Amino acid sequence: MSVKIRLARYGAKKKPYYRIVVASTDAPRDGKFLELVGTYDPLKEPAAVTLKQDRVKAWLDKGALPTATVKSLLKKEGFFSNTAKA
Repeated sequence: MSVKIRLARYGAKKKPYYRIVVASTDAPRDGKFLELVGTYDPLKEPAAVTLKQDRVKAWLDKGALPTATVKSLLKKEGFFSNTAKA
């Protein structure tokens, strides 16, 4: 079972609101998840992101892979350092 950190969509039509969740890759987008680790509201200016930083770090250490969108949100929140690759 592979685990990903991804977005689950909530909210009304044309008014999206996302939860950042840790879920199995087999689970549907808005279905069962292992843990809720944050939220993302793209409609606020600027977009609002809240994270349980200790839990996100714990899941990343356990090998959970963030999706591309979640990875970009985590970068904006300062999770990945800007280290030079050799």
